[in-house]
Amino acid sequence: MTNSSYNSSDSYLNLQQQIADLQSNVAYLELTVDSLDNVIAKQDKQLQDMQRQLQLVYVQLNRVSDSGIAPFDATSEVPPHY
Repeated sequence: MTNSSYNSSDSYLNLQQQIADLQSNVAYLELTVDSLDNVIAKQDKQLQDMQRQLQLVYVQLNRVSDSGIAPFDATSEVPPHY
């Protein structure tokens, strides 16, 4: 085997290894992006659920204040042990 054919085959194997490494990195990044996308989608759903719950709390507070009963005030409430 001549020196030039050895260098060309070594370069070819080196390029193949680099391509395999790049493919591995891309696959890992795709998994990471998919995982992060799932987390964001889950958090978005949780946020929407919490916003709906908060709206329901506001509606209940408005009903209570409309009925003449004052809404709960933590600063004016004294625990029973005082």
